[in-house]
Amino acid sequence: MRKRIYEVIELSSGDDRLSSLYDYFMMLVIVISLIPLAFKAETLAFQIMDKVTVSIFVLDYILRLLTADYKYGNKSAASFLKYPFSFYAIIDLISILPSVTVLNSGFKLLRLLRMARAFRVFRVFKALRYSKSFQIIMAVFKRSKEPLIAVGTLAIAYIIITALIVFNVEPDSFDTFFDAVYWATVSLTTMGYGDIYPITTIGRIITMASSLFGIAIIALPAGIITAGYMNEISECAEGGDKR
Repeated sequence: MRKRIYEVIELSSGDDRLSSLYDYFMMLVIVISLIPLAFKAETLAFQIMDKVTVSIFVLDYILRLLTADYKYGNKSAASFLKYPFSFYAIIDLISILPSVTVLNSGFKLLRLLRMARAFRVFRVFKALRYSKSFQIIMAVFKRSKEPLIAVGTLAIAYIIITALIVFNVEPDSFDTFFDAVYWATVSLTTMGYGDIYPITTIGRIITMASSLFGIAIIALPAGIITAGYMNEISECAEGGDKR
C-alpha cells in the first residue's frame, strides 16, 4: 500500500495515469493557493481557499514523509529522519507554516510566520517538483557543478577586488564597504541603477573596465548552462528513441 502511494505522489514517468493525474491536481492546487497573494484584501473566500489548499499540502507532506524509505531506497529509520531536511521537504514546510492556524497561542514564531504572507510565495517552488523540465535543468546544474563553481568564485573575487579598489579611490562616494560591493555587483552585471556611482575620472575608468569585464564573466555561466542543457536534451532524445 505504501509503495503504491509513493509511486503515485512521485513525479509521473508517463505510463502511470493515476500518478499523472496527481501531478496535475497538485499543480492546480498550487496555482489556486497563490491567487490570494495577488490581492491585498483578506476575504472569506480567500481564507477558505487557503485552508483547503494548505490542508492538501499537509496531507501531501505527511504521505511523502511516510514513504521516505522508498524514496531513498533505505528501509531503516534514517530515511524518515533524513527526508525533513531535504530541499523539497523544507520548501513544503515553509509554504505550509504561514497558513497554520490550529497552533497553540504560545508558538509566537509560527504566529509571526502566519502574518508573513510573503512566505506563501514559496509555494511556487513546490511546482518545481512536478516539472520534468526543471528536473532536466537540475541535472544540468549537477553535471556542470565544477565549472559553475569556478565561474562563481571568479565573479566573487572580481567583485571584492573591484570594490576594494573603488572604495579606496573614491572614499567620498561610498560610505561603507558594502556600498562599494553593491556598486561592484551592479557594475559586473551591467545593470547600472545609478543610485551609487563614482564621480572622479579614475573612478569612472574603473567603472568602465568593470562593466566590460563583467560582460565576459556573466556570459560564462550562460554558455556552460546552455551547452549542458543541449547535451541533456540530446541524451533524453536518444533515450526516448531507444525505447
